[in-house]
Amino acid sequence: MTDPHTPLAGEPLADFAQRLRAAETGGWSADGARALVEQLGRRDRTAGGPSAGDLRLRPVGPSEERYVEKEAYLELAVTVATAAPDAAGQAYAFRAAKDELSDALGEPSSMGSYGTLGPYHGPTPAWGAPFLRWRGAPDTLELRAGHHGPELVLGPTAPMEAWLWSLGHGEEHAISGFLGTRRCPANAGLSLPGRWAARSWETATDALTAFFATLPAECAALGIAKVMRIYGRLDGAGAPCLFDIDADDPLMVASYAEHDLDPASFGWGTVAEHPRSRDTWPDTFDPRWRFDAGGPGEPPARALAETVVATARAEGVAGPEDLLLGSEAQDVGAYTVTYYGLGLAVV
Repeated sequence: MTDPHTPLAGEPLADFAQRLRAAETGGWSADGARALVEQLGRRDRTAGGPSAGDLRLRPVGPSEERYVEKEAYLELAVTVATAAPDAAGQAYAFRAAKDELSDALGEPSSMGSYGTLGPYHGPTPAWGAPFLRWRGAPDTLELRAGHHGPELVLGPTAPMEAWLWSLGHGEEHAISGFLGTRRCPANAGLSLPGRWAARSWETATDALTAFFATLPAECAALGIAKVMRIYGRLDGAGAPCLFDIDADDPLMVASYAEHDLDPASFGWGTVAEHPRSRDTWPDTFDPRWRFDAGGPGEPPARALAETVVATARAEGVAGPEDLLLGSEAQDVGAYTVTYYGLGLAVV
């Protein structure tokens, strides 16, 4: 069960979000942040587990000092709903908050997932790390997956974007998750970090594992569906489509491998073994090989990633630099998405 979205007694989430967005933060100085808590009518909670309605200030620590100028605090967060700890319960609690906020504030300027690396290198929930942002100057409002339920977070815009930009140094796994932005005035001047590339099949397997593990839960939470294709550059044979991914609830993956490769030995099944896949691919033999990975919290992510990598190598893909993500995956509604955590080149 999900608690009602009432972070203040009798106040709907949308109303509180609008108050939070319009609040005076005092440049996030020590005095300004404390005044912000008093202004919002809640006590500051700095220790212990969060519960719905508690405001929590996050101070700048030694490792975050390089991202700030004069700010003493990085954000103010409040858990706006609690839900069952399972992936489905958390995802649907997030989705309910997302729908309420979008109706009141308009479409977010950006959306995505933090993956395994949260803001300022913090941990993220195991079920998924979706976020929605309403970017502003000088502050940004964000709906973020918390460890107990969705959180509404207000923070100075510049430090967060400086932290994200600093991750674009190109090392493997430097950035995780994915980020989608839309063309809107709020994103004027927004700079995105560079990507990294997988340099070994081990890295590619790890990246695909992390991606598959939370994908159906994050799609459910964000209210999106993605159709993705992965191509393989083959010696003398171009770069045919090797895999289709239907990133919805449930997650479906298909292979176009030839029968003589014995795809079943890699873990693929047919429509008879994965009957729900017919909703995505009605033709029993196009594609012939499928994998029903299940809904939120259900994907056998490591097994699926190993299946994809083993099949790609059997097809003749020499290395992860020749495993290519189709550019159509970047278009998700009004958003252009960069899949930082995958480490795959885009074609």
